Amino acid sequence: MAEYFNLKKDITIQPFSVYVNQDICLTVTGLGKSAMAAGVAYTQALFTSVQHPVMVNIGIAGHKDHPLGGLFLINKIIDIDSQRNYYPSLTFTPPCPTSSIQTVSKSLPVYDQSNLCDMEASAFYETAVRFTSSELTLCLKIISDNQLSPVGNIQPKQVAGLIKAHLALIESLLTQVVATAASITVSEPKLFESLIQRYHFTVNERMQLKNQLSRWDSITDYQSLEFDNAPFNCGKDVLRWLDLKINNTDFYL
Repeated sequence: MAEYFNLKKDITIQPFSVYVNQDICLTVTGLGKSAMAAGVAYTQALFTSVQHPVMVNIGIAGHKDHPLGGLFLINKIIDIDSQRNYYPSLTFTPPCPTSSIQTVSKSLPVYDQSNLCDMEASAFYETAVRFTSSELTLCLKIISDNQLSPVGNIQPKQVAGLIKAHLALIESLLTQVVATAASITVSEPKLFESLIQRYHFTVNERMQLKNQLSRWDSITDYQSLEFDNAPFNCGKDVLRWLDLKINNTDFYL
């Protein structure tokens, strides 16, 4: 993957293996939710100046019946430990099949009947959307094991080969999402300045507010928002209200 995108390893970075070019950063996080959450946060800290970062998790997953090598774009993530569900926003017609996935802390002895299974997706998504919008957060999973070829058979070289087979499609997906990011990377979203003057937002909440307002502009083609009659006491109330509005709004494609 590093060779395909002409990425060079940054030898000055120690916590993770990081490969970069002018536009792309590839961070190798390793297995598990903790490693993934740390890797996403660390990567974001390296590029805080990017207004609307595109974040993509490219990894492997198991399934009872799907053949090895199949690529799926994830549209629902189920965290088995917390029983929380996440729904990545897909604002384009996917060029590959979509699927739900369940994230577990350790490999299960029996494959789920309907969902893919991995050990990182929920941590990736939950952390990534703290720094960017759901529309710019993709989770791509390649089938690495099934009931005929269980997880114990997986070899590193095999995984590299499975990913390599899909690099052209992955590049196409990146191009689409980067175009979405470019369309909303503008000056401060409407209402941003007035809202931060009226209500208290922490630094992190201001970042979330900017992303939420940009999301609203993107998915509604800049429809107006009416805040005057909403009962807000603080910035968190505004963010909750915005989240509900966005989740209950149809996309304009």
